[in-house]
Amino acid sequence: MLKLEYLQELLVIAIALSTITCAFIQKTKCCFKSSKYLCSYSFIVNMLVGIIFCITFTDITFPTSLWVGLFSFLGADTIYKTLEGKLSSHTEIINRKTITISKENIINEEESE
Repeated sequence: MLKLEYLQELLVIAIALSTITCAFIQKTKCCFKSSKYLCSYSFIVNMLVGIIFCITFTDITFPTSLWVGLFSFLGADTIYKTLEGKLSSHTEIINRKTITISKENIINEEESE
């Protein structure tokens, strides 16, 4: 079963992380003379800071912190906005228990009086 609430929590953590790493990369990108390696640098920073951030501030395991780093690199805010309505609707569908009652089985008290 897909853990939708857990995925949503990871995306929220990745949004905070991407804010931090974006600021860090903007401040340190002047060290690169060409933008050829900037994408690789951004990926490495997101993964390293993601691991350190998760281990320090959460109880998330190492493999899961790699997912947080990847979400941060890909753009967690965009992923979260894309899935925002879908996560809650799928959770409601999975957790909802419906009972169908036919009209013949409904007893109306006004008719019996």
